[in-house]
Amino acid sequence: MPEKRQSGIAPFENCSSLGENTPPKIMTDFDPKKIESKWQKIWIDQKVFEVSDAKDKKKLYVLVEFPYPSGDGLHVGHTRSYSALDSYARKKRLEGFNVLYPIGYDAFGLPTENTAIKKGKKPQEITKNNTQIFRQQMEAMGFSFDWSREINTTDPEYYKWTQWIFLQFYKHGIVNGKLTKISDDDVTNPRLAFQSEMSINWCPSCKIGLANEEVVAGSCERCKGPIEKKMQKQWMLRITAYADRLIDDLETVDYPESVATSQINWIGRSEGSSIIFDINDFREQIEVYTTRADTLFGCTWVVLAPEHELIEKLKSKISNYNEVESYIELSGKKSDLERTELQKEKTGVELRGVKAINPINGKEVAVWVADYVLGHYGTGAVMAVPAHDERDFEFAKKYNIEIIQSIAPKVTYFKTPPKDDLEYVERKSVEVIVRDPKTNKYLCLDWKTQPWTTFITGGVDDGETHLEAAKREVLEETGYKNIKLVKSLGRTRPVFHAAHKNENRIADMEGFLFELFDDERQDMSDEEKKIHDVVWLDRDELTIERMVCASYCIWMSGIDNKEKSIEDYGFLVNSSDFDGLDSETAKKRITEKLKESGHGDFKVNYKLRDWIFSRQHYWGEPIPLIHCPKCGIIPVSDDQLPVKLPEVENYQPTNTGESPLANISDWVNVDCPKCGSPAKRETDTMPNWAGSSWYFLRYLDPLNNEEFASKEKMDFWMPVDVYNGGMEHTTLHLLYSRFWYKFLFDLGLVPGAEPYKKRISHGMILGADHQKMSKSFGNVINPDAIVEKYSADTLRTYILFIGPYNEAATWNSSSIGGVDRFLKRFWQLPQFVRDDETIETTRLVNQTIKKISDDLDTFHFNTVVSSLMEISNSINKEKKITEKSLVKVIQLLYPIAPHISSEMYKNLTGSEITKSSWPSYDKEMIANEKITIAVQINGKVRDQIEIMPDESQENVKKIVSESEKLKTWIPESGIKKFIYVKGKIVSLVV
Repeated sequence: MPEKRQSGIAPFENCSSLGENTPPKIMTDFDPKKIESKWQKIWIDQKVFEVSDAKDKKKLYVLVEFPYPSGDGLHVGHTRSYSALDSYARKKRLEGFNVLYPIGYDAFGLPTENTAIKKGKKPQEITKNNTQIFRQQMEAMGFSFDWSREINTTDPEYYKWTQWIFLQFYKHGIVNGKLTKISDDDVTNPRLAFQSEMSINWCPSCKIGLANEEVVAGSCERCKGPIEKKMQKQWMLRITAYADRLIDDLETVDYPESVATSQINWIGRSEGSSIIFDINDFREQIEVYTTRADTLFGCTWVVLAPEHELIEKLKSKISNYNEVESYIELSGKKSDLERTELQKEKTGVELRGVKAINPINGKEVAVWVADYVLGHYGTGAVMAVPAHDERDFEFAKKYNIEIIQSIAPKVTYFKTPPKDDLEYVERKSVEVIVRDPKTNKYLCLDWKTQPWTTFITGGVDDGETHLEAAKREVLEETGYKNIKLVKSLGRTRPVFHAAHKNENRIADMEGFLFELFDDERQDMSDEEKKIHDVVWLDRDELTIERMVCASYCIWMSGIDNKEKSIEDYGFLVNSSDFDGLDSETAKKRITEKLKESGHGDFKVNYKLRDWIFSRQHYWGEPIPLIHCPKCGIIPVSDDQLPVKLPEVENYQPTNTGESPLANISDWVNVDCPKCGSPAKRETDTMPNWAGSSWYFLRYLDPLNNEEFASKEKMDFWMPVDVYNGGMEHTTLHLLYSRFWYKFLFDLGLVPGAEPYKKRISHGMILGADHQKMSKSFGNVINPDAIVEKYSADTLRTYILFIGPYNEAATWNSSSIGGVDRFLKRFWQLPQFVRDDETIETTRLVNQTIKKISDDLDTFHFNTVVSSLMEISNSINKEKKITEKSLVKVIQLLYPIAPHISSEMYKNLTGSEITKSSWPSYDKEMIANEKITIAVQINGKVRDQIEIMPDESQENVKKIVSESEKLKTWIPESGIKKFIYVKGKIVSLVV
């Protein structure tokens, strides 16, 4: 260790021994570029951040999502996440943890292939150049990555193990709930990796298949041309076999609620019913899945996806097949996202000449084709219940299809408190609204016996329909004889207290809207006259505060023509023998009834689809399988891995939709490993999701040629303790990598069922215009330019100060200048080193240690920076601090701005900050609650002051002397005696 210099700070001399009145020299040789390059070289040359697998320290695996090395280099979003986790890792090392903080490159994929085609270069060359740029940028930022563990998914020694893991998926399946090895000739059990004919997004211009994320507004991301739908064989991974565990095991990890929710929603597990609709006069059936079997009586048509195979089978019976065919062709030009967009107007075509049979009541319903139903989701068909589904409701209104209400929503309403000691009486009833079209007023009742205004309300007598009861109640309660029905407002099931009868009620109630035909009216009975007056009210007088009406909102929506579907659970109506059942009971009873007739059963369903794993691109991992005409699909043997991607001059797309690899005859043509006959390699490649699904394991053992990682190292390092990434990756990447890990766990190859113990996510950095940074918006911030103009420490500090880490933040170029000035002032703090300091400074140092320690551990980086600014300002104000305290303050800055703090620490102590320990605080010094004590003069209390419990007598004297109130009681002769009883009272004698 270098000898400790007495002064500690160049060009200071004997700073610590300077007297109070001897101003030290100001440090002027602040050169951040020189300081940063110096320390970056030291850290790399001395391999400071390379971590061993020694178990003498407690391990901490800190992981950031590795970047895709594009030609544009790092963006400020990278600097936010990497700076944050770097700060956390640096602090934890000083706390004594054995910290693994690795980095690599997720380098396969279409963007590099597109760039290579555009520039006329090989993807290998593009990738090599981009990764070099990324590494230079990350080194220039001072990130404390363990560069000895650097990986690249395009390295054959890496993707050898990606291919090996894929082969394990191919060789295994879930049989009777257990992972089982499947023999090569077994075609009966479902493999976890399998081929299936799928509808893909096809770009006829680029001649490639596109993932959904590569389709933008119905156009190819590469050429901007229109896409089509095309059926093509694809390799799939059966992620659905792990759906339940992917949900259930979220209970065992520490993920933000939003992240866990996004995983759960994407998987979309639901318990419902499979329902079979027969096709009238045709031996075909339509299967649908629904979670709302209770609404089956309200089904008025069935919808097929444009891809549904039944449409072709029914071709001869569809009288408007040309119209249907044109619609299907148009749908094929839309992406799945476009088709299912909620705000998009729904379109469809009825299959005329075809009817389906509702299995619960035998009624014929229409069959439609509509592109908002996807062929690869569920059964590719849905039952439409417009009264209880918003999408179906809008569709029915547009195409004038019958709407049948089958669920009455439960409405609880107690304007008069319920009587708990009374039983609830069930009755049928009506609520009637009568409008006078001449005045646009509404007929209501003002009650004399109750503080109520109501619509016309009454019970349904035996043998009456709801409509007959409504007409009778209008005549009896108002005398009006001639009214005409406008519409039913629907059925509800209100629960309320009928104060005039002193009973609690549950009603099967239907609402009606009538119009007055003329003014002819008969006399009301004396009994009715005693109960209420008839009044006509304007629409704006029918307020919820005035009207006593359980179903007020539903009725008013109906009369205002703002009708909508009723999606809540309730009680069945218009449902034959099931009327009156609550929704949950009805779902069970109806499904049981369907099961008896062979037209349904209970079923668990998932939104999650099996993972389309293959791509018809060049730049990806080759899938290690061989197709033999005699033997079928043969896995490449382990000793032949990796199957290397051939380096060729031409990797343009084919005319057939196959991968460009299909054109490389000397690579694709091989002998069958089993029988020796001519065979062909699989030419599809893997998606870039493949390499990123297990990369965190390779960091543990990147040079191992015998296995993807040793068991001993995985047992020590796994699971990842903290995993940070963008919110945009909290669904698919997290889901896919958890799936791969669970599969490896089932094989007995990794410890534990979950790879990540804790997940955190950073918010996006927006441009100064508050939009997402994009070249098209012209608002992209290049981190290199910021480092060049200011420094890496300035960028690191600003990007963490910009706002709460988990929220989006807007870049502000003027604010970064303020951060730069703060660091320059911080550099000058050693000028204030003295032999002593105020108790306030000591206390603030201790409080700041605790605050920053807590905030770094909880990822509140913006408040870490603000705390550093506060203590820096305080030191500048006090103008004195001990060297011991300043060293601690510098250590607090180190995780955020490691270069400047490393230099300052070296100057003060003669040693390197990376070899120091994180500062501790004195618990007795962090109390920050002031106490109030009395100040008495000559025995009489004249004022009260607020002080810290451990305030020194010197400071108490100062506070007393500054009190304007006490000054009026102290004579010019001053204070003769000052007595301070610590924490209790101040007594002055004057």
